[in-house]
Amino acid sequence: MGEASTIGLDIAKNVFQAHGVDADGHVVFRKRLVRAKVLEFFARQAPCFVALEACGGAHHWARELGKLGHTVRLIPPAYVKPFVKRQKSDVADAEAICEAAQRPSMRFVPVKTDTQQANALVFRTRDLLVRQRTQCINALRGHLTEYGHVVPKGTDHVDQLIALVKDETSSIPQAARDILQVLIDSIEVLGKQINDLDAQIGRRAKDDPVARRLMTIPGIGPIAATAITALVPAPEGFRAGRDFAAWLGLTPLQKSTGGKQKLGAISKMGERTIRRLLILGASAVVRWAVHRGAAPGSWLAQMLARKPRMLVTTALANKTARIVWALLVRGGTYKAPAVAA
Repeated sequence: MGEASTIGLDIAKNVFQAHGVDADGHVVFRKRLVRAKVLEFFARQAPCFVALEACGGAHHWARELGKLGHTVRLIPPAYVKPFVKRQKSDVADAEAICEAAQRPSMRFVPVKTDTQQANALVFRTRDLLVRQRTQCINALRGHLTEYGHVVPKGTDHVDQLIALVKDETSSIPQAARDILQVLIDSIEVLGKQINDLDAQIGRRAKDDPVARRLMTIPGIGPIAATAITALVPAPEGFRAGRDFAAWLGLTPLQKSTGGKQKLGAISKMGERTIRRLLILGASAVVRWAVHRGAAPGSWLAQMLARKPRMLVTTALANKTARIVWALLVRGGTYKAPAVAA
């Protein structure tokens, strides 16, 4: 039996499955591994090409296997699925990962360092806290509606909600007022935690020269700039700005056939955190242009004159993504294009 040149590893919580093939593609072994024995098994293997699905814990295992001398690559799960034969099982998944890794046109996910994952943690945590605060606000608004108090949506009206609960002359019974105070306390605590994270992100943006350059782009603030520096892999890995925009899910979803090009809404694939921040930044730029007026003859003014506002927002986010890629790869700061006469 020869040595394995490529190993597909299907990871899980406790039970892993390894599928090894030699240079000719012949199966060398199919091995079931418990979590505690994974590194011991790979330490006995000669340095080879190891492929994993880019799922939870994959970056950790990629770093650990890399320390043993193996070349580790992560494959998006969507690219592995077509290689699964018949029904799904751990054995079939490991074989599919191994088969997909041997395709010359396969795309891989860059392995993140523990520092990169730590830098991304602040944005994941902030998103979670914002969602929890929104849930509490919506719950408070909904409960007050049951007592005849209707308040508009949005965080701008939270003070009005709190004032209604604390108003002793309102129609809210004392038994309900005590419970609603629990929601108010949660909203205030979450708001303070979010403000603390925003301040931390702002300090990171000031200290990072790349983030400062990105903030010269209209619609890119401290949060978006710091998120880009923390979450974007090596920008040189993208051939062009369009590839970067496609990675963010800001390019149209294609359903072309029969020689006819059919483009739909944006694909929403890839890094959703940065995509959402770019959409929010573009929305602010478009809103400013609608109320204050865009420069006559500019790209934004021409788009707003003939396209719906939301479509222009998405197109501007796509354009911003390409500018971001250009600044990351080529350096420099953003320079507004000259308006045609």
